[in-house]
Amino acid sequence: MKKLSIIIKGTVFSVCTLAILSSCMVRKEYERPNQVVDEKLFRTDMLPQDTANIANVSWKEIFTDPILQKHITTALNNNLDIRIALQSITSAEAYLKQSRAAYQPTLTVGPGYTFQTQSLNTQTGQLFGSRRYINQLDVTASIGWEPDLWGKLKSQQKAQLANYLGTVAAHKAVKSDLVASVASSYYQLLTFDDQKRIIQETIDIRKKNLETTKALKGAGTLTEVAVQQSEALVYNAQSLLIDIDTQIQLLENTMSLLMGEPSHAIERSTLENQQIPIDLKLGYPAQLLANRPDVMQAEYNLMNAFELTNSAKAQFYPTLRITGNGGIQSLDIDHLFSINSLFASVVGGLAQPILNKRQIRTNYEVSLANQETAYLNFRKAVLTAGKEVSDAIRIFSVQDSFIDLKTKELNAYKNSVEYSQELVNYGMANYLEVLNANVSSLNAELNISNAQYSKMKAAVDLYQALGGGWK
Repeated sequence: MKKLSIIIKGTVFSVCTLAILSSCMVRKEYERPNQVVDEKLFRTDMLPQDTANIANVSWKEIFTDPILQKHITTALNNNLDIRIALQSITSAEAYLKQSRAAYQPTLTVGPGYTFQTQSLNTQTGQLFGSRRYINQLDVTASIGWEPDLWGKLKSQQKAQLANYLGTVAAHKAVKSDLVASVASSYYQLLTFDDQKRIIQETIDIRKKNLETTKALKGAGTLTEVAVQQSEALVYNAQSLLIDIDTQIQLLENTMSLLMGEPSHAIERSTLENQQIPIDLKLGYPAQLLANRPDVMQAEYNLMNAFELTNSAKAQFYPTLRITGNGGIQSLDIDHLFSINSLFASVVGGLAQPILNKRQIRTNYEVSLANQETAYLNFRKAVLTAGKEVSDAIRIFSVQDSFIDLKTKELNAYKNSVEYSQELVNYGMANYLEVLNANVSSLNAELNISNAQYSKMKAAVDLYQALGGGWK
């Protein structure tokens, strides 16, 4: 018995040693592809001075409006996409636990009953000359173990780990997108409120101008044409007011959905009270690999594909399978628990695939193609991130100059309206000049409002593009 124990221990030790050495020879470790991130990924003259990066700042320090903070918190707690992403993490974690358990042997235990009788028309039946009945009882334990000779199980485990980390990164990406979407929608609502105020003031002014035009017509200075044109401007502004009210309600419905709530009016402050403390600290492009959740997810997908390729390659090599059975077995229950009812068997064998309808090679070739696809998607994610940062920097950096020019344009149009109205009052100008200046003045004021929103939106986009919002 002692000698048998030594043989078993020696065999197990040898198999384990062979498994470790062979898995090291066959399996490759993942290495990040060279030159994935270019030093000139961002198209800007603002060269990074250090590793300081606004993406590492919490969204609460970027979006300081307490009402907006409340909306973002509600969205993070209730948003359905967030909850769906959490379920994906739970599923991936379960698969990861299963992959770790693959190293353990399988063990089954259970009682069994077999009834058997032979046919009288067979050679055995004719030999006995009469029908015999056999009742067999057993309690059997079966164990099976497959050593990881070529690193197949380790590759599958690392593939599941990469898949799990990918779902975690996807959850972070949803959070980042959600924070940016709520903030952008909130600022858009404030912009619509400001434009609604502008349009309402324009309606009041145009109504007064209409009354003035009617009076000038009565005095013989203007004709009915001028009256009709002034009235048309009032109707035009009133239609704009209806459109802006519709846009406000639609955006409120969108924000309600983001917060996981039925559509309702959204509480908010005013555009003048907004202060986004954006300090353009871009950091280095390589930091996108640690800050951008979608870039992280793309690399985890590449890791997953790489490890699945390792696993597919290991299928070409022989598989060692060790199985064992043991228990008690008897023809009657009275002797079932007797020492003589004990039985046991151990079987070990190597299986080398030779012909299997090309399935192993097909799986390997497909895994290589999937790995290349994952690499290209990773590269695309990095380039897309660089583009988004470059776009946001450009839009953010030019808005102050744009707003300044539009403000000068607005002042010029307002002066033009006043001068044209005075000239009309004295019969020295056509009323069409007043109308054109009035329309241009409204458009310029709305453009300023849109430019202010564009600057805030660009700040939000830049923060998100650098990987902020999920911390």
